[in-house]
Amino acid sequence: MKRKLSLILVALLLSGAGRLLAQTTDTQPRDLFYDEVAVKEREPIPYDYVSESDVYWHKRVWRVIDVKEKMNLPFSYEGLDWSNLKPLISVLRDAAIANEITVYDEDNFQVALTPDVVSQRGASVDTLPQYDLQTGEVIGDTIMQRPFDPNKVLHWRVKEDWFFNKKTSTMQVRIMGLAPLYYDEEAKIETPLFWIYYPSSRSVLSHNEAFNPKNDAQRMSWDDMFQMRLFSSVIIKESNVFDRRIQEYATGLDALRESDRIKEDIFNFEHDLWSY
Repeated sequence: MKRKLSLILVALLLSGAGRLLAQTTDTQPRDLFYDEVAVKEREPIPYDYVSESDVYWHKRVWRVIDVKEKMNLPFSYEGLDWSNLKPLISVLRDAAIANEITVYDEDNFQVALTPDVVSQRGASVDTLPQYDLQTGEVIGDTIMQRPFDPNKVLHWRVKEDWFFNKKTSTMQVRIMGLAPLYYDEEAKIETPLFWIYYPSSRSVLSHNEAFNPKNDAQRMSWDDMFQMRLFSSVIIKESNVFDRRIQEYATGLDALRESDRIKEDIFNFEHDLWSY
């Protein structure tokens, strides 16, 4: 009898200890020796006012950012620790689904997309046959929901305007649009999930931190990343009468030379304005 009572007492003590170990605290420990508030409270630096009469020269170009390039690794989703940071695709997609920003179907910003449409883009439904285990015959279908996979965003498309401001005598650039390109494995193509109008989305971008590979103490927002031009890209299109992209009239090395030519034209225009 005493042995049974001892066993019961031990079991109760062990179960109580297990419950104590399983308890979690209400407050999560701070994983840093100071409170990070710089990015969360930061507002985007407003653009200087530019009137039509101030613009002496203007060119519109489209670029592509490859997230696999070394300089663009902060844009990548796969392989990074996002416990404290939020990848760019999640920042914009979550903001669009929460109706915090308006996203558009194309880069002319004419057709706005609803949050429901944004949440469905990139997700898919697969129908798989269901077999009888004994006869091997198809007896029905199994529907599998395939959620949105951020790892399939391998490129970003940027629409921007370069202009020479004769009032300040400076060459300036304004990003107008940004689009994540989602890779469709079945169609083997990349298509824009949506386009954001960058000027109206800067507030969301400025409140979300981007990884700074140079200095952990110098926190940057995604708006800082774009305004400081901390990315590598290739020009894929300039404004032209036929509205054609470079790949429509040049391929291979010729396409790269055409991209470099457009970049050099922008640089040379400002350079030729001055006498040395």
